[in-house]
Amino acid sequence: MSMQVAGAVKEHGMGTTGAPDLGKRRLPMVHKLAYKNLFHDTLSLTVTLVGIVFSVVLVAVQLGMYEGTERLVRSVIDRAPADLWVVPLQTKSFDDPFPLVGREKQAILSTPGVGKVNEMFVSFVNWKRPGGGATTASLIGLDDLPNSPLPWDIESGSKQSILAPAGVAVDAVYFKELGIKALGDRAEVNGMQVTVTAVTHGIRSFTTVPYVFTSIANARALTDSSPEQAAFIRVQLADGANLDEVRKRLAFRLPNTDVITHDEFRQRNIGRWMFETGAGVALIAGTALGIIVGVVIVAQTLYSSTKDHLNEFATLRALGASAGYINKVILIQAVLSAVIGYAVGMALSIFIVWMFKVTESELPIAMTPMLAGSLFVLTVGMCVIAAVGAIFKVIRIDPAAVFSR
Repeated sequence: MSMQVAGAVKEHGMGTTGAPDLGKRRLPMVHKLAYKNLFHDTLSLTVTLVGIVFSVVLVAVQLGMYEGTERLVRSVIDRAPADLWVVPLQTKSFDDPFPLVGREKQAILSTPGVGKVNEMFVSFVNWKRPGGGATTASLIGLDDLPNSPLPWDIESGSKQSILAPAGVAVDAVYFKELGIKALGDRAEVNGMQVTVTAVTHGIRSFTTVPYVFTSIANARALTDSSPEQAAFIRVQLADGANLDEVRKRLAFRLPNTDVITHDEFRQRNIGRWMFETGAGVALIAGTALGIIVGVVIVAQTLYSSTKDHLNEFATLRALGASAGYINKVILIQAVLSAVIGYAVGMALSIFIVWMFKVTESELPIAMTPMLAGSLFVLTVGMCVIAAVGAIFKVIRIDPAAVFSR
């Protein structure tokens, strides 16, 4: 009989039937046996933890990239609240714009239940760098400056300064691509000169095409569009207005548009870039791969550990321990492995997220408390599932086998 089994018998005592008393002190003994089995073979434990840590880091990075990418996709929409959006027919994404027919604003303002209307002009433009060369930029014209929620995180200049003739706001992360260095630099958009009058920090697009914010008047002038042209219209309802009723009225008045809620437009953007392009599917596939790797490694280790201690488990069964009691030992081993592996894996994951943030990498990785909590549950579940093979092995133990040794 091993020292672990002897300890179990000694701690529990023997009942009148010769079986260990697995009553009042069952829980402490279960943990003790699980701990000793887990740390008995440090090599196996190391392999298990490496597998769990690898799985946690891989899944955390993949899910973090998914969350970060989704944030990029919906960043502008989330910062521009509206009850309803009026967009060109069959528009799938904010980052794939084309113009409305024109004069929609007047029709919307005259619709009962409408409170406030804001136009947005969005168009791809040719940005000529001061030092030579050119690139494509996404020009966003706003009609509610300087009180607009866009752009945000301005570190130099102001929203008021964007109203200046040919004034634009760009993000510092795109300085190199746009060929500029600081506030006040000049460039050309579609052959016309513009001046950087505001600089933001952290506003990126999923498509990597730089956002350039300006007033809607400037945007129309830079693209030679009509004074009534827009790409998207944000609608705020009047107090007490019914959203569905107003939506039906607008859809009737504007048959060549889609009138959708803010959440619907948000989901269209996510669906377009995360699933139709395959970006989200690739990240989800990477997450699944991490989970599979973790399950396989932990399952193999727990199975091997159970096989190595099969005689001890058989002895406990012969002394009267139930299969459920031994299964608890295996499950606690799995949970302990999950907790240790998760702690190390999350520490590495947070460090990776921090490194990407410090270096301002173009790969967006986000880590939220909800994501971290979900990952913990996922890790524990992964290890518990991995323990199933070992549990099946224990269930088939013949207690009489101990007497044939």
